[in-house]
Amino acid sequence: MVITEIMIGFAPMTRMRAFILAEVLFIVMIVAGVFFYMNRDDDVADRLTEYRAMYVDGPAMLNLTETLSSDALEGRAAGSSGNAAARGFILKRFETMELRRFHGTYEYAFPVLPGPMDGLSEPADGVNIVGWIAGETPGRGPMLVVTAHYDHLGIVDGEIYNGADDNASGVAALVGVAEYFERNPPKHDIVFAALDAEEIGYQGAKALVESGLIDLGRVALNMNFDMVGRSDAGVLYVAGTTPYPQLKPMIDDLATQVPVTLLTGHDSPELGQDDWTNQSDHAVFHEIGIPFLYFGVEDHPGYHAPSDDYGDLTHDFFVRAGDTLVMAVKAADAWLISSKRQEN
Repeated sequence: MVITEIMIGFAPMTRMRAFILAEVLFIVMIVAGVFFYMNRDDDVADRLTEYRAMYVDGPAMLNLTETLSSDALEGRAAGSSGNAAARGFILKRFETMELRRFHGTYEYAFPVLPGPMDGLSEPADGVNIVGWIAGETPGRGPMLVVTAHYDHLGIVDGEIYNGADDNASGVAALVGVAEYFERNPPKHDIVFAALDAEEIGYQGAKALVESGLIDLGRVALNMNFDMVGRSDAGVLYVAGTTPYPQLKPMIDDLATQVPVTLLTGHDSPELGQDDWTNQSDHAVFHEIGIPFLYFGVEDHPGYHAPSDDYGDLTHDFFVRAGDTLVMAVKAADAWLISSKRQEN
């Protein structure tokens, strides 16, 4: 299903549209057999890892990743029925957490414009999923924006590109981090945004930034998760400390505490294609001068390939990465306090 009605700008979905979409999602998920994945035994996922998470619910994070990257969702291409089904699973997690809503909804539609290689023949609807957790002064002071895209490439030449690492892993980690902070409120407001249409020129991130939904003047840092689930070497990279050196002491300290090898890099122009500064949604924030930290792994054989499947993730590393990302957001929340002290 390709949604052909075009939204003007970036607006909350109406109740009627949400109702119709919910009905469509229900049919799609039954036909596709996705409800099987919703009832997976956490013990199955738990047996995939030796590491026992301190902050995230490891089995739940693994199960959500498996669900989002199942064949039934057909690669989650923007504007597709599989993408809409994926959105339904993420929405359910936001609703269960009872994240705060902007304008009474989590869903914000925007027009996705076709690109040269994305398979879209005409514009379609993209939908960002956005909620937030209040800090000690809700609606005031600096805040963090945590992002991860949930779309992928869909079906290419008859093959399903499931995008387990890119980026079912990132959005499942975002949900895991949000669940932690819902139980343990932060000092500062944190926005959690599962973005659509990253694979088509970061259109979801652009829609979020241009929408006026969040006060950009309050955004002190964007933390973007994109491909955090597959590393045989156990290495997670964080880019952003070269263009924003004020962040490096925080990351250097964090690296001594986390359960993965956390390395800085991939953020210098001389690296060419290995410079990740403009290679995911954080680029949109960077372009308007908002500092970013981008967490991801090195490219692997599954990158933008039909072999990016759940079974090929490094499950133990992924759960460790989930804990690392919670620790990173906790550190950033504390960093905002020290930054305010220095300004005063």
